[in-house]
Amino acid sequence: MDLNFTPEELAFRAEIRQWVADHLPKDISHKVHHALRLSLDDMQRWHKILGAKGWLGYHWPTQFGGPGWTAVQRHLFEEECALAGAPRIIPFGPVMVAPVIMAFGTPEQHQRFLPGIASGEVWWSQGYSEPGAGSDLASLKTRAVREGNTFVVNGQKTWTTLGQYGEWIFCLVRTSTEGKPQTGISFLLIDMKSPGITVRPIITMDGEHEVNEVWFDNVVVPAENLIGEENKGWTYAKFLLSHERTGIADVNRAKRELERLKRIAKAEGVWDDARFRDQVASLEVDIVALEMMVLRVLSAEKSGRNSLDVAGLLKIRGSEIQQRYAELMMLAAGPFSLPFDHASTEAGWQGDFAGAADCAPLAGTYFNMRKTTIYGGSNEVQRNIVSQTVLGS
Repeated sequence: MDLNFTPEELAFRAEIRQWVADHLPKDISHKVHHALRLSLDDMQRWHKILGAKGWLGYHWPTQFGGPGWTAVQRHLFEEECALAGAPRIIPFGPVMVAPVIMAFGTPEQHQRFLPGIASGEVWWSQGYSEPGAGSDLASLKTRAVREGNTFVVNGQKTWTTLGQYGEWIFCLVRTSTEGKPQTGISFLLIDMKSPGITVRPIITMDGEHEVNEVWFDNVVVPAENLIGEENKGWTYAKFLLSHERTGIADVNRAKRELERLKRIAKAEGVWDDARFRDQVASLEVDIVALEMMVLRVLSAEKSGRNSLDVAGLLKIRGSEIQQRYAELMMLAAGPFSLPFDHASTEAGWQGDFAGAADCAPLAGTYFNMRKTTIYGGSNEVQRNIVSQTVLGS
């Protein structure tokens, strides 16, 4: 196993670094480096810049309009974007539903849905979790009843991230109650402008409107929007979640936020505290270890071996690291981390205080990061999966 990059890969990294430096809007990178709120326009501007280059679907094969990069090239692209202060690509369209459409959709569905995802023009949302079905996704109850050439959908989804912007939503729905719960689930693509869909905000502890409830009241969906076979949606969901859990590791953002933690600690005068530096050093060691695990996955993919059995490990370690750096930032900032009123933050009133411009959003970031060990399959469930698939117990 060789974890060193080849000269060609290093040249590719330099090319990506220069392109991102030339094309990433400075106002957007400023917001990312200082954890300020990103607007819909900010996120879609970057999506469309990448889409125009053909890089929004950076992990897509060439046959679907992607660059056809290797796993290592994709990793280097993610790293350079993160370190430059680019927003994370919102994954629901290009990273999550697009691979499912490619793998299990019809040629007509490819032509209908993939171009809008690749360009960044169409915003997708995810309809998986329900009030009684989160990590135990097989217990979902949203029903889709077949009526001729349509499905009629009734039920509720929750924790729908950025669903207030959604134009389309991919949903797991129950189409049968016979047999095991997993065998009666189907994968539907639903136009969110359809009559009967209601999106209600869930305001989180940090005052943000990031997640939503989505209600379906006799929503009529054309049967041509069914992906693959009816009652086979669980297979497609597992395929999708393997992509999501690998991305949740987010080691590149952790490397960027580690440097931000050091800046805050130095600005707030706690860098001289040896015990605090010990905690930062321990975090840095774990980030390096996580990166080595990611590189092992990439090495396995280069050699053609299956690496998805460690996706759960990546999710567990990555999400825990995100919580740790968020907590250490808040501890470093002390009282300056307490105010997270967005209007005051964006007005720059903290500018007269050393380091305060970086500190103001930190309490909100801390609260928001508590979710990372829950979404994408809770870490408790992931540990059970790892014990079965990796340890064989």
